[in-house]
Amino acid sequence: MSSSSSPSRISEIRRDAVFDRWVVFSPARARRPSDFKSHAPASNPNPNRNPNALPSCPFCIGRESECAPEIFRLPAGCGATWKIRVIENLFPALRRDVEPPVPGDTADAAWLVKLSLPGFGFHDVVIETPYHSMHLPDLSPQEAGEVLLAYKERILQFKRHGSIKYVQVFKNHGASAGASMSHSHSQIMGLPLIPPTVAARLNATKEWFERTGKCSLCEIRSEEILINETVHFFAIVPFAASYPFEIWIVPRHHSSHFHDIDSEKAADLGSLLKLMLRKLSKQLNDPPYNFMIHAAPLELAPSCLPYMHWFLQIVPQLNRLAGFEMASGCFINPVFPEDAAKVLREVDCSI
Repeated sequence: MSSSSSPSRISEIRRDAVFDRWVVFSPARARRPSDFKSHAPASNPNPNRNPNALPSCPFCIGRESECAPEIFRLPAGCGATWKIRVIENLFPALRRDVEPPVPGDTADAAWLVKLSLPGFGFHDVVIETPYHSMHLPDLSPQEAGEVLLAYKERILQFKRHGSIKYVQVFKNHGASAGASMSHSHSQIMGLPLIPPTVAARLNATKEWFERTGKCSLCEIRSEEILINETVHFFAIVPFAASYPFEIWIVPRHHSSHFHDIDSEKAADLGSLLKLMLRKLSKQLNDPPYNFMIHAAPLELAPSCLPYMHWFLQIVPQLNRLAGFEMASGCFINPVFPEDAAKVLREVDCSI
């Protein structure tokens, strides 16, 4: 089937072998892929980013006392001239001062008789820049890589804690994507259990590995869905993308844990992440977006390592889930991945 849009192109149902869900591609519901634009840009256009521009907020440099307690800042020992701060969330979904669940309460069998647990866990904020007018795509590749290394450091701290089973790193950009603060930041949650979608991803990738002998993420790259690649990573619109213009950034070499990333790979990933966010902004009118890092549980059995491959998912907020998606667990995407990848490949965006 041709990858270009045409009136004769028919609907298609594809299976996402990583998240184990079905996606309906329905071009009859779409405009041309090149016509997709956000009607609610996440931020005001500002081509001349001024680090000293007003307004400011509690996340800005000089207002640290207005924030929740700090966990660490980078560079370490930098005093008032920090570049990144990791702080507690002032309104956490989970509480670090609650007694952790008794070992065994979060095991699969325990859920058969136990339907609730104490709300123990960690909920942190990563302030990505001291300056209110700067956003992640405005940072240099090296600076974006340093944000990624801050994630790594906090994940390693959770790993040493012992009661945390899974760490979710995510970023909400724009109010409609869930951001309550416009200052560039991301969040990290440490959970005492393995979430259902993570367990489903484990099962789906295990099933693929048992059938083929290969990791599904190692095999996912193809020229039709490729947007760009670097020495260590490639960016694609996945074959069964649940959302229009969804992007996955995947390590070229098999890796289960994000926290194994080193400084060289972090800078390389920072460069590609920055480029993808700039392409989305330019093509789609600065859409609100979410990005999430999908990694392995902290204490993954060695037998699971061959099929668990971490990746970063970017989802621009261009449409809303409705009754069908909520009821069925299937998604409807009006843009074929091959078409979205072609549009994004052609966006001229130097970094």
